Amino acid sequence: MDDNRRCPWCGTDPLYVHYHDTVWGRPEYDELALFEKLCLDGQQAGLSWITILRKQDSYRQAYDDFDPQRIARYDDQKIEELLANPGIIRNRLKVHSIIRNARSFLQMKEQGADFSEFLWSFVGGKPLQNRWQSFSDVPVTTAEAEAMSRALKNAGFNFVGPTIVYAFMQATGMVNDHLVDCPQHEVCRELGN
Repeated sequence: MDDNRRCPWCGTDPLYVHYHDTVWGRPEYDELALFEKLCLDGQQAGLSWITILRKQDSYRQAYDDFDPQRIARYDDQKIEELLANPGIIRNRLKVHSIIRNARSFLQMKEQGADFSEFLWSFVGGKPLQNRWQSFSDVPVTTAEAEAMSRALKNAGFNFVGPTIVYAFMQATGMVNDHLVDCPQHEVCRELGN
């Protein structure tokens, strides 16, 4: 692919380029994959996404492949183990947030909610197709992201502010924010139909 036509945010780092070309903007409906991505986006707060992307495999190993059932049972000993793990962001609030989010996810399931349907309801069940010409046109949040953020907070989730939630929506294809001249824009548009 022509690097000059790719969205500029991913630069030339091979890991970032691969993520841009194969993950970012592709509609994701699997509730466990969505749970993992929401948790990882929360870990990004105050950092760049490439920092978390480089640690993604370590996160999966440290957090039992983001199995909410297992994470919800983490005790103080496990928390201390996580805080000593150099493969993840060792921030106590962020460690606790994944545990809290797992418990909130399970509580939603117990109440009969489908996590994927809940999240996708904020965009009417299918990707919003944007047509941005320039990276400076892309917003950092939207009314949909603000509504999703409020609903997630009300359900007990944290590290889910509107900016984090919008980044999550972009990454999971709820919105197609590839620039119109990026070849991935059309790929993601077709996947969303």
